[in-house]
Amino acid sequence: MASAADGVGSLGAEQNHLSVPVTDHGAWATAMNNLGIVPVGIGGQQLVSDSLCIQRFNTGLGLIAPINPMMAGISLVPPPPIPPDMPVIKEIIHCKSCTLFPQNPNLPPPSTRERPPGCKTVFVGGLPESATEEIIREVFNQCGEINAIRKSKKNFCHIRFSEEFMVDKAIYLSGYRMRIGSSTDKKDSGRIHVDFAQARDDLYEWECKQRLLAREERHRRKIHEDRLRPPSPPPIVHYSEHEAALLAERLKDDHKFSEATAVLFTWVDRGEVNRRTANHFYSMIQSANSHVRRLMSEKAQHEEELERAKEAFKNALLAILTQFEQITAVFTAATRQKAWDHFSKAQRKNIDIWRKQCEELRNAHSEEIMGIRREEEMEMSDDDSDENPSKKMCTEENGVCDQTQASLKEENDSLRWQLDAYRNEVELLRKEQSKAGRADDNHTCAQTHTHSPEAQIQLLQQSMHNMQQQLLSLQEKLTSKEAELEQTREEHRHLEGEVLSLRDKLLSDTGEPVEGTNGELHEKGMNGCIPSLYLSRDRRSEVIMKGGVASEKEALLLGIISTFLHVHPFGANLEYLWSYIQRLDSKVSTGELERLMVRLPSMFRQELSGVGATLEKRWKFCGFDSLSSA
Repeated sequence: MASAADGVGSLGAEQNHLSVPVTDHGAWATAMNNLGIVPVGIGGQQLVSDSLCIQRFNTGLGLIAPINPMMAGISLVPPPPIPPDMPVIKEIIHCKSCTLFPQNPNLPPPSTRERPPGCKTVFVGGLPESATEEIIREVFNQCGEINAIRKSKKNFCHIRFSEEFMVDKAIYLSGYRMRIGSSTDKKDSGRIHVDFAQARDDLYEWECKQRLLAREERHRRKIHEDRLRPPSPPPIVHYSEHEAALLAERLKDDHKFSEATAVLFTWVDRGEVNRRTANHFYSMIQSANSHVRRLMSEKAQHEEELERAKEAFKNALLAILTQFEQITAVFTAATRQKAWDHFSKAQRKNIDIWRKQCEELRNAHSEEIMGIRREEEMEMSDDDSDENPSKKMCTEENGVCDQTQASLKEENDSLRWQLDAYRNEVELLRKEQSKAGRADDNHTCAQTHTHSPEAQIQLLQQSMHNMQQQLLSLQEKLTSKEAELEQTREEHRHLEGEVLSLRDKLLSDTGEPVEGTNGELHEKGMNGCIPSLYLSRDRRSEVIMKGGVASEKEALLLGIISTFLHVHPFGANLEYLWSYIQRLDSKVSTGELERLMVRLPSMFRQELSGVGATLEKRWKFCGFDSLSSA
């Protein structure tokens, strides 16, 4: 309030310093306009037109609007920002027939209702009893063009303006006290209240305007969609013998094959095939079928290119890793004492920094190569998982045979290497024999020199013959092992069929579903539910069931399962464990998890928990218990 009063005082002081004669209306109006004061004459008429008034100056109400400090001719310091809760200071408004006095600024502002959409009509209440329509039009005509005034006999009226923004100017007059002339009678004065009014005409015009805007928006959206819509395909020609002959020629061309097949499909779909044209269509379909071999060859070629690119990328990464290893070896040799002592302190520091950077890059590169190998193994495991489950179980149970084959292959390679070494020695002895025969003239010495290498050659040949015999025996063993492996697979398939038949028989006898894995079926067989026919299979697979991990994927699953069950000391059921691991690998099944945990009884133990309907099987981690007992 104090700052506003200071501003008004300074404005008044600036007005007092003006030395403009009052009789000169043009100069007086120009001075008042520059100061932001409405230039109104004695009779209430406006001295300056609206186009010449200061911007943001309300000419209709005759109020002081905020002065722009950057305006030419006024060098005022910008006032501090007015708080939003500070009341607006209103001035007295003089009209020709009446005078409007503002309300006390300390009183709260008049309340208004919610503004209806498209409101152009205001309600004016509290009018003096002697107020006429001409006086009301004189007061509110300053807010804008008035279309209609509906006055009531109970001291209120409704005023409809031509535009919506004029309503805001009329709302500003709410709270003013109107006094007609200079009379002090009660009928000549009253406190007016201006509020928004809801009129059907305003709502109808607003709805029409909204519908017009919606139509324009839909039109713009349609134009935009038409601009972005792809062009229509070219029309398909109608069938005729001439067009069919041209289409048959285009079907033989690789570049026009796609367009020709589209035309052929359209003709067949339209129903152009009949007894008369069946031979033509058959020849065209045969021409289309002739491209299948070409497409398959192109696909195979692209696959080969992809494999070659993968192999080249892998070899390049391995070459880079080898060079990293060589650089690391150089740094390691440089850090040894016999070379490290000769470097200066700065050189040692640089070498140490280079060595750390090289090791970090090498580790990152090796991790990338391991990631590529892991992806290849995952792809191979996915391919294996897509195969028949019985074949997958056979491969798991025949792990020992695979290990035997690997050991036999290693022995075979070692024997081949020994054979190559013996051959090199024989060649060296032959070279020495030829040199000795040319250098020495003594026959006896030559004979002694020739007899001893010949004896060695005979011994080497005999040893080579023995090694060949060993290789043949090993190959025979390998073939016998492979035959045994095939026999074991056949027995396994036979036993699987018998187990399925026994399970169906059990279902038909008991009428209850048989749940569980092969391990549980084996336990039931021990109790008498399944005959001892299944025991031979369990004995054969006991080596696998109690064995270690067969692949890197199983090792990863083993670590994840151990960590998960270790943080759940009370155990977890199989579905809970599977739902957790499925987030990491969506292709893992519950049967695979259960088989892995059954194979390792020293690490995982299955227990029953709950009572009655809440009875469930939980798996617990017991690896630390087995270590302590061992």
